[in-house]
Amino acid sequence: MFIRGTRRGETEEGKLCLMQAGGRSFLLEAKMDKILEAVVMSSYPNNVKQGLVRRVIEASKQPMDSEQCWSMLELCTKLYLIGDTKYKREIGKEVLEVYGHYHPEEFEEFFNVRFLLSLLQEGYGPLGKRSHYVLDYIQLGLQFVLESPSANSIFSLLRIEVLRKVCERPSPKQCAKISKLLTQHPQCIPTGKHQVLFCQQLIRCIGQFQCVSEGEDDIMEFLEQVNKVSGLLQRIWRTQTSAILPSLKELFTIISSTEEQEVPSNALASVVQFVPLELMDGVIRNLTNDDSISDVQMMMAIGRMIDWVSWPLGKNIDKWIIALLKGLAAVKKFSILIEVTLSKIEKVFSKLLYPILREGALSVLQYMLLSFQHSHEAFHLLLPHIPRLVASLKKEDSNSATSSLEQLAELIHCMFFRFSGFPDLYEPVLDAIKTLPIPNEDRIKHLLGQNAWTSQKNELACFYPRLASKSETGKIGLINLGNTCYMNSVIQSLFMASDFRHAVLNLTEGNSQPLMTKLQSLFAFLEHSQRPAISPESFFSASWPPWFTPGAQQDCSEYLKYLLDRLHEEEKTGKRIYYQQLKESSLMSQAMEHQSINKTLVEKMFGGKMMTKIRCLKCLNVSSREEAFTDLSLAFPPSDRPICRPGSTSALQVEEIGPQFIETPKNQPTGSPWVRRKPAVSGDPAAKPVLVETLGFREPREAAHPLSNSAVGVDTTKDPHLASAEQTRAPKECQSAGDLINYFLSPERLTAENQYHCEKCASLQDAEKVAELTEAPHYLILTLLRFSFDPQTMKRRKILDNVSIPVVLQLPVPISSEATEDVCPHGKGRSDMGSTFVSTVYDLCSVVVHSGISSESGHYYCYCRECTDTVPHAQPRDGTPKPASNKQLDFEIPWYLFNDTRVSFSSFESVSNVTSFFPKDTAYVLFYRQQVGRTSSPIHEAVAEARKLHSEPSLSKDLMEAISKDNILYLQEQEKEARNRAAYISTLPKSPLWWRDFERDKDDDSSSGGCSPAGGGGGSGSFHGLVF
Repeated sequence: MFIRGTRRGETEEGKLCLMQAGGRSFLLEAKMDKILEAVVMSSYPNNVKQGLVRRVIEASKQPMDSEQCWSMLELCTKLYLIGDTKYKREIGKEVLEVYGHYHPEEFEEFFNVRFLLSLLQEGYGPLGKRSHYVLDYIQLGLQFVLESPSANSIFSLLRIEVLRKVCERPSPKQCAKISKLLTQHPQCIPTGKHQVLFCQQLIRCIGQFQCVSEGEDDIMEFLEQVNKVSGLLQRIWRTQTSAILPSLKELFTIISSTEEQEVPSNALASVVQFVPLELMDGVIRNLTNDDSISDVQMMMAIGRMIDWVSWPLGKNIDKWIIALLKGLAAVKKFSILIEVTLSKIEKVFSKLLYPILREGALSVLQYMLLSFQHSHEAFHLLLPHIPRLVASLKKEDSNSATSSLEQLAELIHCMFFRFSGFPDLYEPVLDAIKTLPIPNEDRIKHLLGQNAWTSQKNELACFYPRLASKSETGKIGLINLGNTCYMNSVIQSLFMASDFRHAVLNLTEGNSQPLMTKLQSLFAFLEHSQRPAISPESFFSASWPPWFTPGAQQDCSEYLKYLLDRLHEEEKTGKRIYYQQLKESSLMSQAMEHQSINKTLVEKMFGGKMMTKIRCLKCLNVSSREEAFTDLSLAFPPSDRPICRPGSTSALQVEEIGPQFIETPKNQPTGSPWVRRKPAVSGDPAAKPVLVETLGFREPREAAHPLSNSAVGVDTTKDPHLASAEQTRAPKECQSAGDLINYFLSPERLTAENQYHCEKCASLQDAEKVAELTEAPHYLILTLLRFSFDPQTMKRRKILDNVSIPVVLQLPVPISSEATEDVCPHGKGRSDMGSTFVSTVYDLCSVVVHSGISSESGHYYCYCRECTDTVPHAQPRDGTPKPASNKQLDFEIPWYLFNDTRVSFSSFESVSNVTSFFPKDTAYVLFYRQQVGRTSSPIHEAVAEARKLHSEPSLSKDLMEAISKDNILYLQEQEKEARNRAAYISTLPKSPLWWRDFERDKDDDSSSGGCSPAGGGGGSGSFHGLVF
């Protein structure tokens, strides 16, 4: 090859001998490029070649003429770019580095702009076999010309050429090489508008990336290449934030396109992870409010974004997906959300199998399921897959799997609660998760209320009332049908009586109870509807008392009594008919005959019994009569009657916890025009009353009672609620609900016109009447008789006296003598009449307030909370019962204010102070719930059985289907209203403070920066002309 006419073997052998004999002098005199080429092409072992190459490299460090340098650079370039082995490319690279270091002038002259342009545009090597290492070669050579005079020309050339390269959509490998080159030499990154275009085209390239192999090594290499490319974007965005929003615009254009032949690569997820989260709100807001984006485009975009959960190691991708879903919900585009959820939720669920994808996939799945509350369809799509996934996660036995199992179980129980009534479908799932923790009902309601589509806030909702979202409380209001606030307040109070609500929702026999069926339907809609408020029109028409005047304000207490009586009688009639049918069919047994006299639901929940005793003061004969009641009507004592306070002479008393004595405004009337009742009875020790005891905030001059704060260990200096209540203590004459109960239970003298006809004496005689509770109801309803008839004005008027409301009451209830020793082993609770009493503890759960001065006018609203049983506390050895759970003492159970369609969070402080701040707003009807103690009773057992179903009330499929249809209808209504609103907004002139076109001249000082709070928005009403 080197000597014409000689054989190759002879040449190599002779050359090798000459090199070994002559050493460096021979190399300096010979043409080193020919020698190096001969060595590389020879068939000698690599270790022999390596020794000869070492000598060539050492000789290259010596001074030599320009022609020799050019020859060596040409050979090394050839070896590096088209060498067919890795060994040849390594030799070419090593020699190039030597000439760059030791012959800089010759290297700079060789590595010129024209040569680089030829490499980039024409390539190197024969046609069809162009080198793939051009970018590597350029990156290698750039380090030796950075300080040369031609450096700027080279950088300018590369800025143009890399942009041209990415526009040609190179492969992931070539894109990674471009990114590596620009990351190492940022001077070569395009600038100005070309930089924005470069970022957009680079995103286009990523959108076409595909991993052609399924091998693990190839996948890892592909991921590394994608990360290099997206990492370059991150570097550019850090230095030039104005390029972010145009890049995102291009990204959305790609994923929203309906014309693409190939689905955009999931590698685009790697781009989103580098977008600053502080831009999220503005991006989502402008994107979801852009009228130029069609539903099909938006559906395509969000669907492809959800596919990004398959991208491993991506950060914040789930946050962007959820943010866009919430943004679409805020503008009421529910049809898009429904379609996307149903088409993608199974795919997202399947990604939970892969630990590397699990965290993001579970986050997206949680939102998709918890927000899809109008129908069970999405959840039911997953039912066949859940048992297999749970088994797989249990088998994996990792921290990730354990955490995911607990979150998944919580999610499933939320769905069970929301979509009950499918036991056949849920049984396999319930069996799969039976060993996992079960969330409490408060947690479930919090999750459902927080994530529902209708709970998403719309910034323009305040200007468009029909777009108002569901209350942040998660509760649903009732539409006022025209002076029907009295009914709305009663219904909400009954609904918040959780034991009654769950019993109603779990009723299955509805044919014989049409009114109860309508109440069940109304409760079900209040529990599961997505509307912020629903219409009770159907129930109102069925439960309206016939003597009520249509459209006029009515007495809520009168309506409540009528409603409970109707429900009670309806159930009794239904049971009577049912058991009569069984009896006629010869299926009635003695046991079933006994069951026919079981209590109705109203009796179980609200029914109590009272014994009225009348003693003739002449013959001392006592007659008694027991009556059932569903509420206690408490009259106000005459103004000249002193308030009966608990003292040392009291027996068992009602315990009140809370700021009871609220100061009465000076201008508020304190007298009572109520009808005269129960004049004081004096004298006879047998008539000593069983007082209602109050525990709470006493006047400093009062002596501490045995059941006062100090007696139960309540430290007002440590409890902020108690301390604040101390400051609002009312005068002694302020009455409490306990005082009114004491007055109700106190003896009454029957004299003069009210004399009693004694059967034994057979004549009218003076007598004494006393009432006592013989059976305590589960829910105690107290009605404060505020409305009276004034004979002077011939009108009904209202008593505006302030009445403090205790959080906890203890009512004295007599028990049988057989149970006396068990309950009161030391004689505690025995009255002087010889009867034995126990204290039944009640928690306040609802307060219906009347605002106004007459029963024929004004307005009703209510404060409510859900009281449930906690773990019972151990009782003290002296038999004194504890007042309430720690949770209730700390006032941690949330209060809600229901005012027709409006529902908001409230507090017990608001309940207590309402009359102080608004003298015409007074508590009218109180609901208390009994704390179930250790003693068992049929009623308590029935309540306990109903409570087992609290988390999963079983509704009929027909009812659930009706709710789902109404929810879909509501979403459609909201979406239509939102689109009409958007169409109206689009006709308004655009504000320059909000909308901005990113293509505006960058020298325009009036335009704000792309990452400032003012940045973002759009200018022309067209999506392609805005920065979103």
